[in-house]
Amino acid sequence: MDLIVRVVEIKGCCPAYKEGDTFCLREGYLLESDKPLCMHSLASLMPHYNALRVSPPTSWGLAGRDSPEKAYIQCLDPYERTGGGTAIFEITCRGKEND
Repeated sequence: MDLIVRVVEIKGCCPAYKEGDTFCLREGYLLESDKPLCMHSLASLMPHYNALRVSPPTSWGLAGRDSPEKAYIQCLDPYERTGGGTAIFEITCRGKEND
């Protein structure tokens, strides 16, 4: 199963991403991207990616209010304090047997 990660919102000014950017975690461990990725975003994804491959986002408290089949996380940059940017990611599972 693959996880598709899409930037859905930027708070502040993110030097790495823009809204709509995507990357993929294929087969649970192969990271694929057409552009460089920010380590803050990967650190935010690491605690959740294996769990999302085996259970729905509702099991982990990561489900969206309007789309419970999608998970939402954000990067670690506290943009209000740093002047940087916080990226919010939507994660969709692809390749489930019932897809």
